[in-house]
Amino acid sequence: MFVDRVVLYVRGGDGGRGMCSFRREKYLPKGGPDGGDGGKGGSVIIRAVANADNLAPLVHRKHWRAKNGAPGGSSQKTGADAEDLIITVPPGTVVRDRDRGHVLRDLAEVGDQVVIAAGGKGGRGNRAFATSTNRAPRQYEPGGKGEERWIVLELKMIADAGLIGLPNAGKSTMLSRLTRAMPEIADYPFTTKHPNLGMVALGGDNAFVLADLPGLIEGAHAGIGLGHEFLRHVERTRVLIHLVEPTPADGSDPVANYRTIRRELELYSPALARKPEVVTVSKAELPLASQVQQRLSRELGFEVLQVSAVTGAGLSQLVGQVVAKLAQTPREPIEHAPMHPLPAELREVPEVNDTDEPTDAEAIPVEQDESLAAAEASASLNAAQTPFADRIAAEDASSVQRETASMEQTASDAAAAAQTESVRP
Repeated sequence: MFVDRVVLYVRGGDGGRGMCSFRREKYLPKGGPDGGDGGKGGSVIIRAVANADNLAPLVHRKHWRAKNGAPGGSSQKTGADAEDLIITVPPGTVVRDRDRGHVLRDLAEVGDQVVIAAGGKGGRGNRAFATSTNRAPRQYEPGGKGEERWIVLELKMIADAGLIGLPNAGKSTMLSRLTRAMPEIADYPFTTKHPNLGMVALGGDNAFVLADLPGLIEGAHAGIGLGHEFLRHVERTRVLIHLVEPTPADGSDPVANYRTIRRELELYSPALARKPEVVTVSKAELPLASQVQQRLSRELGFEVLQVSAVTGAGLSQLVGQVVAKLAQTPREPIEHAPMHPLPAELREVPEVNDTDEPTDAEAIPVEQDESLAAAEASASLNAAQTPFADRIAAEDASSVQRETASMEQTASDAAAAAQTESVRP
């Protein structure tokens, strides 16, 4: 199964909370605060690796969550940092934000990676709050929340040259003749459902990657015939090999078919129209191939090749022109086309519910829900602002009560002792 687009929910781990504790040892009744800091939450990282060729391993897992950091401990023990969660993808994967649509990172080379959801920072323990005036702090921090977002991973095949043209133009047959790839070949259009790659050997260690891109039709730039799914793979190529069928099965004009594909490339992305192109009439063994070649050369104003994947005629000349254009075209960062609407099966992703217990939010009226939220927010705010002052005040009051009771008990014992002395003979 070939998959070139997936939607994922990623979330970094929360940081561990700090510890509030005091040193308790023999002969050290007031050892001071020794609460340690919490550990850092794990981050979600997307990394391009060499041994991956599509996004199929990610299809059956939509939610990716990194682990939380460990809480701090007593004796100034820092909590352990959580391990990062690494998602491996093939080179050529573009990472986008689903909600905003912008490109977060283009992982074009092996080893490229991006932190897509950073883990939360660990909270500080009460040892960090000790000062000369606050020698027994009871403050500590909870761990920071990890980042979360929905992302879209789009795979754009990395190839030096790409075969384009209308369906049934002979692209798969050409790939199988120039390389050792074995794409599906049949005598009906739309045989190729996904891009196929092959290595064209040039002798020695020299070679270039050739891609067989699925056939395009009129209106592909608007999504007709899965045009968006096919056109984005063309963006990675440096040179385009445009195959023109001399005698289309539907009786259409070969020159008009060539202009149709060129128009679709320009409408999808102006950068595609500026790529170097080698125009080739395929199926040179057919009677009308020479006439179509001459007509195309005359109307386009440059040389048009004529090749046959069956007899091998013109293949060496085609490879020579592609190599020459590759040498003149350095690899540059591509201009990504805007993200087009996602297919229905990718848009209908269930929302994330981090709680284990079912929620009844749908059954609660809006007014009641808002009042409960306001009350909870107010209670949490008050608890966050005054827990230490209230605790200290309560401890001070308790200490005063204990001292008063101790003084009263001492006075009572002294009075009893004096009365005993007066009663003795």
